[in-house]
Amino acid sequence: MEQPKKIRMGMVGGGQDAFIGTVHRMAANLDGNIELVCGAFSSDPARSVSSGRNLYLPAERCYADYKTMFAEEAKLPEHERMQFVSIVTPNHLHFPVAKAALEAGFHVLSDKPATFTLQEALDLADVLKTSNYLYGLTHTYNGYPLIKQAKHLATTGVLGKITKVVVEYSQGWLANKDDEGSKQAQWRVDPARAGVSCCMGDIGVHAANLAEYVTDANISAMCSDLNAVVEGRQLDDDGTVLLRFDNGARGVLLSSQIAVGEENYLRLRVYGDQGSLDWSQMEPNSLWLKSNSKPTQLIRTGVGEFCPAAQAAMRTPAGHPEGYLEAFANIYQNFAIQINAFEQGLPCSNEAFDVPGIEQAIRGMAFIENTVKFSQSELKWHDFDISPFTNSGETQ
Repeated sequence: MEQPKKIRMGMVGGGQDAFIGTVHRMAANLDGNIELVCGAFSSDPARSVSSGRNLYLPAERCYADYKTMFAEEAKLPEHERMQFVSIVTPNHLHFPVAKAALEAGFHVLSDKPATFTLQEALDLADVLKTSNYLYGLTHTYNGYPLIKQAKHLATTGVLGKITKVVVEYSQGWLANKDDEGSKQAQWRVDPARAGVSCCMGDIGVHAANLAEYVTDANISAMCSDLNAVVEGRQLDDDGTVLLRFDNGARGVLLSSQIAVGEENYLRLRVYGDQGSLDWSQMEPNSLWLKSNSKPTQLIRTGVGEFCPAAQAAMRTPAGHPEGYLEAFANIYQNFAIQINAFEQGLPCSNEAFDVPGIEQAIRGMAFIENTVKFSQSELKWHDFDISPFTNSGETQ
């Protein structure tokens, strides 16, 4: 039997002082089946090379820019070159890097949001139709074991008919103007690098994706109210969105980066006519299952029976806390397994391997642009629109 080999990863972005690049590398490394072999870690060539050397990469695999990296890696023998690239840059670079990687013959795992605009996401879908390579998106919170169990309960009738969804993602780290001085904040409040939205583009889109993932229902209409609370800020830092889903459920999405005192308060509540679920990232190993006729049940990670997806996502015995890094690692783990299936010529759809893909990329970008556009409208309800730069019709 052939000895299993590590999946070889390259990285674009994530150099010195970049928070999310470090998280991606830790997540990719957690299971020991992915190896970082090269990178273009910064738009500054010297900083890019220096970052790579600090990660113990050989000098010849530390590239000055991503175009050079793709060209040089493609020249290497197949058993040496990187197999996929992890994109951890600011939003405005996601599309050109992903497009270049796919056209050069590499799989792509991108940080969210997928692209700078919805049109770019649609263009990326066209590239994927002809590239024959894999594309994944790190909607991290899908990776939590109890989110997978929540999806199982919500979609197998345990809650009955889903009637209402409440999802919130609140932070307080951008509550004041002087909070914009950090590297992490500077690009998020800059329309040239972040896009049309700060709050909804950065964390609101995670909340929307989580609601759709767990309920297996799509947002079909929205009523949006966004605001830039901090004076002089060009992009939204707070917002509320009323939701309608294609299964008939109603919902509300709250997202804020000016909620003083909040850390990463991501909470999802799903209500059916027979039961409800309540999960919070602040205590991710607990899921509450509630009913009007039965005692409330606290489901704890690792205790009792779980659906296969949740069980596969658990890494430690009960009582040993798992959290953000493990959830992130579950996305990387599934993508690595998907690449192995691809290379063996086996079916390898994103859905089969539980990896967010281009459909979630498009819906995420549509959500971001729609919340901004609808917030500027005097109309109340708008159909969820996947056609960029068009006007939505009012729903009744």
